[in-house]
Order: sequence, then structure tokens, then C-alpha cells
Amino acid sequence: MSVCKDCPRACGADREAGGRGYCGMGPLPRAARAAAHFGEEPCISGERGSGTIFFTGCSLGCAYCQNAAISAPEGPGKELSVPELRDAMLRLRDKGVHNINLVTGTHFIRPIAEALDGLELGIPVVWNSSGYESVEALKRLEGLVQIYMPDFKYSSRIPAEKYSNAPDYPETAAAAILEMFRQTGPYRVDDADMLRSGVLIRHLILPGWTDNSIGVIDWVAEHFPMGGVLFSLMSQYTPMPGIEARFPELARTVDPAIAQMLYEYLLDKGIEDGYYQEPDSSGDEMIPAWDLTGL
Repeated sequence: MSVCKDCPRACGADREAGGRGYCGMGPLPRAARAAAHFGEEPCISGERGSGTIFFTGCSLGCAYCQNAAISAPEGPGKELSVPELRDAMLRLRDKGVHNINLVTGTHFIRPIAEALDGLELGIPVVWNSSGYESVEALKRLEGLVQIYMPDFKYSSRIPAEKYSNAPDYPETAAAAILEMFRQTGPYRVDDADMLRSGVLIRHLILPGWTDNSIGVIDWVAEHFPMGGVLFSLMSQYTPMPGIEARFPELARTVDPAIAQMLYEYLLDKGIEDGYYQEPDSSGDEMIPAWDLTGL
């Protein structure tokens, strides 16, 4: 790795020599949990759950992160060698999960790609990310990942800089999502409506940032035909502890009338393939315990 430039921040840390980059992590993957998870979209979680590995640390670092307890460098986690990561995936597969779901692995993309290379799982691999990724780094995953599930958080540089210190997020995520689609092509589901391959774009509505959401919807409608990608519009934003002191405008849930307007706007733009998660689904009930289960 020597000088790390795997995420768009290209911070240049020598992680193999003990340096810590923007993500705060060393060269080996560190994870907080590996278990069946039922909090994803129905085409991912299904009846048996998604075999989810939650990685510690993050190269984006949103102020309102639901998984803030593990996204911080000091968050709980166990360091895994590449063979240990492979074994964790195989154990999940053997429990009957629908897929292997790698959450926030951008800053560990090299060892993850190494772990996946030549690994016969027999079920899809899901790359579950913030969307803030380097196209060059994503090319390492070509042929190894069948399903990409990126966020598209921001169409505006203003909230991207304010809440994630990433003013280049809109153009960076757009390029990353186009690369993901290039790799997978149009989405494909099986007879049980489980996603087998393709791209599922998620967007979380932030209170007070309606125009930001409209911009995301516009971009998706302009770049993908019907049947191209799945889109999940999420209005269940949940204020995390401490957010009021830093960003009081985010210390509330999404206005149901705004959420409904955005859902109708989504349909008016011709985006009908996907999901809408209503405001009354907000809360922290689906946040797992970060107790190293499965590791």
C-alpha cells in the first residue's frame, strides 16, 4: 500500500508503516460484527437475513451517522487477516444467509478484494457503501462484487461540506455509481424477488434539505433508464445523541409532508423500481450490538 490513495481523500498515509489516514485505520480490516442482518431492503434481507460484516472506521465520517459508534477510529472492532476475513464470510454463507454484505469497507478495499479473489461463495457479494469512492479503487472489485448498494447522500456541495467535510461528494459519488453500473449492468432479481446483481442506490432525506433530495432524484432519473437501477428513498432519519449541539437543524425527524412530496416527485420522474421507507420507521431499533459477534 505504502502511500494510501484508495479513497477520494487520497490522504497519502503510509498505513503499512503504522500511519493512520483520514479513516484512522491501519492496513488490515477491522470489523465489529459479522451476522445475519434484517434491516436492509427486502430484496437484500429476505427471510434468512443478509450476511453482514460491519467494518470499523470510515473515510467519509458524516456528522449524523447512525453507526457512529463504529465509524470513529476508536470504535470497537477486531483486526482480521485476509484468511480470517474469508473464514468469516464462509461461516455466514454456511448459516444460510442470502448474500455477503460488506458495510463501509472502502478504506479496506485492497484486503477485501484479496479475500474475495478466488473465493467461491455461491451467493452474491454486496458492497454497501457511502458512495464516496474512487473509480480506480472500485475497479479492484470488478468481477468480485455482484451487488452495489451505495448511498447518494448529496447533490449539493453545501451539506456535503457541512456534514461530511467532503464538498466534492456530489461529483465523486456520481462517478462512482456510474462505475458500479458499468460493472454490473441493469439489476436482476430471482424468482423470489431477491437481488442477484445490479445497483441499489439509497438516499436518506435530511430535515431541511429538500432541494438536496430533489437533486439526487433528478440525477438518478437522468442517468438510468427504467429497469436500470433500484432506488431506495429513506425518510426515517433519526437524530443521534449530541447532534443538537453541533447542528440543531438536524435534531428532528423528517416532516412527513415533505417526505410524501418527495415520494410523489420520485414517481413523477419515472423512478418506480425500488423502495420508500416512511418517517414512522425512524428510530434506533435496527442498530446492531457492536459486540464482535461472528468474529
